[in-house]
Formats: sequence, structure tokens, C-alpha cells
Amino acid sequence: MAAEDGRRGEKKGADAVAARKAKQQGGFRTMPFILANDFCDRLASVGFTSNLITYLTLQMHIPLVQASNIITNYNGTANLTPLVGGLIADSFAGRFWTITFGSFFYQLGMVCLTLSAALPSLHPPPCAKHAADCHRASSYQVAVLYLSLLCTSIGTGGTRPCTMAFGADQLELAGRRRGAGAARPKWSFFNLYFFAVELAKLTAVTAVVYVQENVGWGWGLGVPTIAMLAAVIAFVSGYSLYVRMPPGGSPLVRLAQVAAAAFKKRKVAVPDPSLLYQDKELDAGISTTGRLLHTDQLKFFDRAAIVTDGDMLPSGEPNPWRLATVHRVEELKSIIRILPICAAGIILVTSSSHNHSFAIQQARTLDRDLTPRFKIPPASMLIFTNLAMLLTLAFYDRVLVRVLRRLTGRPNGITHLQRTGVGLTIAMLSNAVAAVVERRRRSVAVASGLLDSPKATLPMSVFWLVPQFAIHGVANAFMDVGRMEFLYDQAPESMRSTAAALYWLTFSIGSYLGTLLVTIVHAKTKGSGQWLPDNLNRGKLDNYYWLVVALEVANLVYFFVCVKYYTFKPVETVGGEEEVELYNGNGNMKKQGGGFKQ
Repeated sequence: MAAEDGRRGEKKGADAVAARKAKQQGGFRTMPFILANDFCDRLASVGFTSNLITYLTLQMHIPLVQASNIITNYNGTANLTPLVGGLIADSFAGRFWTITFGSFFYQLGMVCLTLSAALPSLHPPPCAKHAADCHRASSYQVAVLYLSLLCTSIGTGGTRPCTMAFGADQLELAGRRRGAGAARPKWSFFNLYFFAVELAKLTAVTAVVYVQENVGWGWGLGVPTIAMLAAVIAFVSGYSLYVRMPPGGSPLVRLAQVAAAAFKKRKVAVPDPSLLYQDKELDAGISTTGRLLHTDQLKFFDRAAIVTDGDMLPSGEPNPWRLATVHRVEELKSIIRILPICAAGIILVTSSSHNHSFAIQQARTLDRDLTPRFKIPPASMLIFTNLAMLLTLAFYDRVLVRVLRRLTGRPNGITHLQRTGVGLTIAMLSNAVAAVVERRRRSVAVASGLLDSPKATLPMSVFWLVPQFAIHGVANAFMDVGRMEFLYDQAPESMRSTAAALYWLTFSIGSYLGTLLVTIVHAKTKGSGQWLPDNLNRGKLDNYYWLVVALEVANLVYFFVCVKYYTFKPVETVGGEEEVELYNGNGNMKKQGGGFKQ
């Protein structure tokens, strides 16, 4: 008896130690490790992608349109792999290990890319001083380049879908463990996260691009490679401090089970929602922050929660391919409702893809003198996008939210969808300005007699391009943060890495669509005055910009229609022993007594 009491005492002591350890994990103390990882990650990625058009055209001697398509294809692949990484994290690996292994592959890709720039055998020789044609990169050299980009694409599959969700987990789950009540996502974290990202981009398009243009591509890519190594070390060193949410099993399998169960019962009449199947214990592992409540949309899937003969296994547990809880049905509904909103971001990415290709080539033709001895590198024009986004994020978080909170009564000022809509509207203005400036640039080329001198510097300041870059940065401050807030809030908690991957999936599809758009425009305008030739002075790039504006107008109308019919998910969470909070994701919270409703 004494021995048994001793074992009980030891167990209680171990539980107490575990509880104290859990309370010490998470919170803002983990932010330096997480944000340092993402800061170095972005410094590395932006450090070579922002100026990749220059590397491909001037170092690898690849034609402009082909180089532009390589960039958009790379961006498409790098933003497609997060979908796989998000599923791996949510299914079995967890966010911490997915980020760690993704960072390793990214590091490998950066090392290969640096070697391709540093070793003479892996890139073509420089052009002769007055040579009309340069030696293009060989198939072997291009293969090494593609291998490097592939490794970095695999790496982004691990880091991009998990870092934001992992950081938000440290605040939300840590707050719940400390008894902070029904912890909701800390929206200031997303502003802080994107602020750190833009700071990294700012460093990349100034310091890193300067090294690439003035020191050499070996060091220019070596610096981001070293930064990536620092990112991995910084992140792993914080292991003991993190709250690590255990994976809840494959979300795709659960979604498939709900769909299969609903299809099998497609002829069964849907009863009153209160009669649908619920099981708190079964859902405990995938609803730690609150159970999803029934919604009236997509009622077909409610059939999966109707109890019929043969739904239970001999063990007394439900057969998941025949019977699902309301929470699991609502997981599927939530994902389906999110998809149309996500799709609105595709055209947005397509419309901004030229900022890393054509806009930089425009800058190369303009007067870039800051001092008699210093020219601003063309790719460094992206600094104005980063600066505008940094300033807008700071103004929004410190000033605008407080004003809007007083006007609307919402904790975060306006809804995530309203913030996204504002960004989409501002983005159209950016491309309209770009079209006007490009028309002005080409008229200067005509007046100066430099139409057939694509490498000549036009008597026009590069700062004419500042407005289009800056307006795009303001749009991103609304759009990117709004979309990520929306996905984190509206996705089921067990699918947040997968939902974050949807954010990057829009970048992937948008990049591929950008490739398709450029290819079609280039092919269709060959016989009637080419819009996108290597010599932009002879092109009609402004027409391309106006085409993009037209696509954005149609996309904005589509977005407003989606928002009108969108239903925010209602979540039931415990706010105390006798208090229940019903959070609908729209910034509203209702309280009632009596514990969980069945």
C-alpha cells in the first residue's frame, strides 16, 4: 500500500513538473528564435530572387522573356511545395520538425546556387566588350541552376506553411495553458511577423543586391547562404522553449471520410441539427481551442453526422468512413468556404509578378545616379515596396487600428476580409501608375533618339518608378496580412499549416499564370508590334500593364461577391468553469453560462 501511495506521489510530482514546464513554454520569449529564422530565410530567398533577372540575363546570358518565365516558374514551384509541407506538418511531423528539415534543404539549395556563381565552370564566360552576341549557359550549367532552385523550392515547402502558424501557436496555446481564458489569435503577431519579413527584404534589396552588383555574384549569393545557416541555428537553439502542438492525423483523410460518409447517406433526410452526432472525446485532439458549431451552409455534408444502422464498430466507436462528428463536418465546410476567398489572391500575384522582372529591366534603362560615384542597383528599387509596407504596417498597428476600433467596436478594427479588399483596390492603382510611367519612359526614348539603344541610359530619373513600387507596398500591408489573418482564423485549428499553405498556393498558381500571361502576350503580339521584346524601348509594356489592371478589376468584383456570401465559422470555447464563449471569427464574441452545449 505504501509502495502504491509512493508511486501515486511520484506521478503527481511528475505531472506538476510537466505542468510547470508547459507554463514556461511559448509566449513572446520564443519570438526572437522564430522571427530570426524567418528573417534569415527571407534575407536568403529575397537576396537572390530580387535580382535573379539580372543574374539570368547578364551572367547566364538568357533572353529576357525566357528569364522572366524561369523566375515565375521558380516562384510557382517554391509556392506549390508548401501545400505538401503543410500536410506533412499537420499529419505526422509537426511544425517544428517540418520547419527544421525544410531549412536544411533550403540551405543545400543556397550552397549549390553559390557554387554555380563562384565556380567558372558552372557559368558562361563574360561577354566581350563589343560583342554583339554572348555565349549562353550550357545545358549542364542550366541543369545545376535548376537543381539549386529545386532544392530551395523543397526547402520553402517546409518553412513557409509552418513558420507563421508556429509563431501564432506560441501566443495562443501558451495563453490558454496559463489560464488566459478563451485565447484568440494575436493579430498583432501577424503585423510583427510581416514587419520582420519586410525588414529582411529591405536588407536584401539594399546590402545584398549592392554586393551582387559591385563585388560579385559569388559573395552576393554567399551572404544569403551564410544568413540561412544562421537561421537554422537560431531556430533549433530555441527547441526547449517552444509550445509544440502535436499533429492531429492527416487532415486530408478526415476530409475524405466526411465526404465519403455524406455521399453514402445522400438519400437520407437531414434531421434537426441538434440530432446530429457529436463526440467531445473523439474530437479532443483536434479541437483544443474550441469546437466548431453547426452552420446552415453546405447542408449536403451534414448527412455524414446522421447516425444510421451499421455506423458503429464492434468496439463502440464510430466507423469514420460512415459517421463523422459535427466538428469534423464543419472542418470540411470551413475549408470549402475558404477556397473561393483564397482564389482571389491568384490574380493579385499575377499582377505583381512583373515587379521582379520587367520593372527591374525598366530601371536599368533609366538614370540611376545618386552621386557621381554611386548608382542605385535596378533590383534595389524594390526597397520602396519594402519601405512603404514597413511604414504602413507600423501606422496600421499603432494608429489606424485604434481609430478603427473606436469606430467599429471590433478588436482588430476591421475584419480580415475588409482589410484584404482595401489592399486589392490599392493594388490596381499601382499597375495603372506603372502603365502611365512606362508610356512616359518610352516617349523619352523616342525624343532622345534611343529607340534602338536598349543598353543606353535615358535622360529620365529612375525615381519615376518609385510610386508604382511604393503603392504596391501599401497594398501588400493590407492584403498580405489580411489574407493570412483570415486563413489562420477561419481554418480548423488542426489544419492551420495546411491553410497557410493555401496562402502560398495562390502565389504558386499566380506565378504560373504570370508565365502563361507573358507567354500568350508575347506570342499574340509578334505580328502587330511586340509588347514584350528584349528591347523595351521598342515594346509596348504599358499595354501589358493596362491588361493587368483589367484583370484586377474583374478579380475585385469576384472578391466582393465571395465576401457577400461568406459565413464566418462559429467556435464554442470554454472561458471559465461555467462560462462559454461563442466566437464567430468576425471579431464578435458572445458569452453564455452553462458549459458546452450539445
